[in-house]
Amino acid sequence: MDLLLSDKTALISGASAGIGRSAALLMAREGARVIIHGRREAALQAVIDEAVAAGGPAPVAVTGDLDSVEGCAAIAERALEAAGGTIDILINNAGGSRPMEDPWDEAFWEASFKLNFEAARRLSAAIVPGMKERRWGRIVNVTGAMVGHSMNAAMPAKAALQSWSRTMSLELAPFGITVNTIAPGRIHSEQIDNRLHPTEESRQAFIDRFIPAGYFGEPEDLAVLMVFLASPLARYISGAAIPVDGAMVRVG
Repeated sequence: MDLLLSDKTALISGASAGIGRSAALLMAREGARVIIHGRREAALQAVIDEAVAAGGPAPVAVTGDLDSVEGCAAIAERALEAAGGTIDILINNAGGSRPMEDPWDEAFWEASFKLNFEAARRLSAAIVPGMKERRWGRIVNVTGAMVGHSMNAAMPAKAALQSWSRTMSLELAPFGITVNTIAPGRIHSEQIDNRLHPTEESRQAFIDRFIPAGYFGEPEDLAVLMVFLASPLARYISGAAIPVDGAMVRVG
């Protein structure tokens, strides 16, 4: 299926590994011009090399931190410059789990909200005016679990991102801009495999208890949905919050 992305430009944050990397490679294979963001230059170069080897256009890399107003502004500015002033698709994928030993740690809360909510809002603030002017755009935000068995500062931040996304979908629909969220379950990644479930035993125990599908997903399982939602074909899907989790049981 042709997703009609050959004339579109996409900015993907957190694209050096995992879900963002898979989305960048798939977007490039569909012919879109892709700008990838991350903090690790070598990892971003590996994504560029793989995209070119697969026959797609070479993505452009933009490095930097998203943990401040200035950092977000600089990344957006460099991305717009690389894109010739036009970004049609924004995939806010950067984020991370933040389990807490001290649930009252003020600095920890602040850092989590900067990465898991404010970064997406700030990048959108820089990119959306151009979308509105052209009366076309796609924003896809990656959220996640919002209630857990123990305190994790990322969960309320992701809840804020989903709430904000839904309201933004109402605000931007008249301009031909869609805003959707994707909530991943357990997806094989550095964070999941190395930190959250570092042993096969812990993975299988979680699967047995919570995942009816019987396995952890792969980054590509989310990337296919991201790229579809970013395409012109998904013009009537907006304000949706879609889990990709193998029917995972999400309970507190």
